[in-house]
Amino acid sequence: MDGRDLVRAVMEIGTAGGRRAWRSALRHRRADAAGLARRGAERARVPGVLTGTEPRPGGGVLRFARSELLVRVTVGGAVFWAWDGAEPSPSYAVVGGGPEPDPRAVLEPDTGGGWRVVSERVTVAVSRHGAVEVRTPGGTVLRRELPPRWWEPVEGAAGQGAGGARWLVRAEVPADARFFGLGGRAGGPRLRDGSYRLWNTDPKGGFGPGDDPLYITMPVQWVVADAGTHLAFHDNTWDGRVMLREGQEGAGSGADRPGTSELRLEGGPLRCWVLVGTPARVAQGWAALTGSPAVPPEWALGYQHARWGFGSAAEVRRVVAGYVSRGLPLSAVHLDIDHYDGHRVFTVDRERFPDLSGLARELSDQGVRLVSIVDPAVKTGDALHDAGREVGARGAFVRDAAGEEVRGEVWPGECVYPDFTDPAVREWWGGLYEERLKQGFAGVWHDMNEPVSFAPFGDATLPRSARHSLEGVGGDHRAAHNVYALGMARAGWEGLVRLRPEERPFLFSRSGWAGMQRYGGTWSGDVESGWEGLRASLALVLGLGLCGVPYSGPDVGGFGGSPSPELYLRWLQLGAYLPLFRTHSAIWAGRREPWEFGPEVAEHARGVLAERERLRPYLVSLAHLARRTGAPYVRPLWWGAPEDRVLRDCEDAFLLGDALLVAPVLECGADRRAVRLPRGRWYDTVTEVVYEGPGQVLLDAPPGRMPVLARAGSVVPVRGGDGAVGLEVWAPGRGRTGGGVVIRDPGPGFEPGVVERYSVRWVGESVVVEDEAGEVVEGVVVRGLRGPAGGCQA
Repeated sequence: MDGRDLVRAVMEIGTAGGRRAWRSALRHRRADAAGLARRGAERARVPGVLTGTEPRPGGGVLRFARSELLVRVTVGGAVFWAWDGAEPSPSYAVVGGGPEPDPRAVLEPDTGGGWRVVSERVTVAVSRHGAVEVRTPGGTVLRRELPPRWWEPVEGAAGQGAGGARWLVRAEVPADARFFGLGGRAGGPRLRDGSYRLWNTDPKGGFGPGDDPLYITMPVQWVVADAGTHLAFHDNTWDGRVMLREGQEGAGSGADRPGTSELRLEGGPLRCWVLVGTPARVAQGWAALTGSPAVPPEWALGYQHARWGFGSAAEVRRVVAGYVSRGLPLSAVHLDIDHYDGHRVFTVDRERFPDLSGLARELSDQGVRLVSIVDPAVKTGDALHDAGREVGARGAFVRDAAGEEVRGEVWPGECVYPDFTDPAVREWWGGLYEERLKQGFAGVWHDMNEPVSFAPFGDATLPRSARHSLEGVGGDHRAAHNVYALGMARAGWEGLVRLRPEERPFLFSRSGWAGMQRYGGTWSGDVESGWEGLRASLALVLGLGLCGVPYSGPDVGGFGGSPSPELYLRWLQLGAYLPLFRTHSAIWAGRREPWEFGPEVAEHARGVLAERERLRPYLVSLAHLARRTGAPYVRPLWWGAPEDRVLRDCEDAFLLGDALLVAPVLECGADRRAVRLPRGRWYDTVTEVVYEGPGQVLLDAPPGRMPVLARAGSVVPVRGGDGAVGLEVWAPGRGRTGGGVVIRDPGPGFEPGVVERYSVRWVGESVVVEDEAGEVVEGVVVRGLRGPAGGCQA
């Protein structure tokens, strides 16, 4: 218990809820004392010397004195290795059993008594002591993992069975490399030297860049260096910690100090996937490995308004009427736990919302959908608790080592928790979403699913000794914690598909793990209402996109405070270019309607929301492209040029698809900002001034707008004033060409959409756009034809 926990505990014990939280935390501590064996004497191990090999498809097994290593190169170039008999499956992240072995990749002797597997895209070399190197076809080392160390219980010693081996593995990467990923990290997107925990955590209040861990942690690491880009995924759901240290290049003839990544795991298997190539190829390989991202409904790419504390149907109507009367676009309204009866999931407070389905129909007639919060915790003693007890042989809820239901403290009071690692429980829970659909909800957002149990001290989650099904294998919360929300998302997604097979579900979740993109997206959680929170919002979206979750966004304005008009407007401007564009706030926080910040902000907000609507077809294209290619909508500036070291260090701007470069204003009082441009020609989308990259430009950023630039030659689908979708093209430089891909919304179902490819070129004094058949496309708006040239610094 640290000082903050102690203060919070003393303050909370004076309330009834606080006393219940105290009792719950003490129960959990006692459960762990009784249900978890203490670690006794342990023996430190290393693999030892190589003693033999066994060729297998795509690679083989290398046997060492005290362990064995499976190495496999798969079709498509993904590399897999695992120690001590681990296999690619079972896995919560990898779809199916993973890709097939590459029949052309064979195990062969290497220098120094080691062995290697050579394939078209990558070479994997294993030393005689168990170090694993991933090399380019030209022999450049991208990653070198040293022989692992592990601590296993001594046979017959006290504490045997306390969780198996604990692992430590240290990797070296090029000295110039930069680290990214590891899930949602507020201090990113570039991960600097430090320790990063792998344990999904509710930070217990607003967070900023210095808070770690947060709701989504993943052992997914991007490494970007001059030599190449690779992704490393250690497929292990247990609690762990990653220590990163960037390298340093030697001055003159001095030696380089490589960058290092040290991974410590408290149990589970030691197995790793590595993908190499360009960023686009790595992202595509990651989607092939863990599943393609879900495509949200078209309306979910519009502006959405949420609040904890609407309080009544009348207040929802009042807020929606405010948008309608001012002519401001609004796609959805999100209801938080205050619309429940006593905060109990799958219920409605009939006094405050007497006709919820009627409200949903009324809003739908105005083009506004209703979205419902869904929490996993079930109030003890109510009808849903009784129904869950009838699921399967042991009921639906997580139990302790003694076989009793684990109980925690959440919003409704004392609660139990469904075991989403049990297929039967997922099917039961998914069926419960029928009630939400009957109430008229068009989508759901999952909250409190780390999972949370209020506690004045210790981890605010379930006891580590809690027992889970883990797909019938069995295990405890140490292995299940990080995938609890993933299982809940799967249950909700599959239930909604069964209930409405003709519609793509809209679902996003506060917590999750690798592979969660298969079932929807996420949002920032309770980001603090300050400039630091604004910067953390961008870091989270970029990091999660690299980890395969392209649909995400922050609580615009922050969750728990009252942003100034300037901060709110800058946050709204940023949110308009992020996939999930949603305002949200706590019941005690200031309001988030644009007109609440004064007439000047309201007028600027009108332009922001209008531009989002205009660009919505472009976001639709990016959503379908993410499904096909794994590429996130929001990309770091280095996406197309990972060899550019300056771009690798640029964290305050991003690419939206291939066409747009967005440079949000992240500093209080700023009315200009420097923008680093990748190679190529770029147009200011307001002034149409043209700039040549690479280099840096200083752009105006008055309160009413932030810098957005378009790549020369790009094709952007936009919505016109009449609602029709048209093409906006930015002129390529003279003597150059351009082009783009457009996928229009195919409707509410699962159809993939038709891919339209366009080319752009100069013909005489005109810019011409042609389709795949070579036919000239009419009605295209061409911009940038007469834009003046702007200066650019190297």
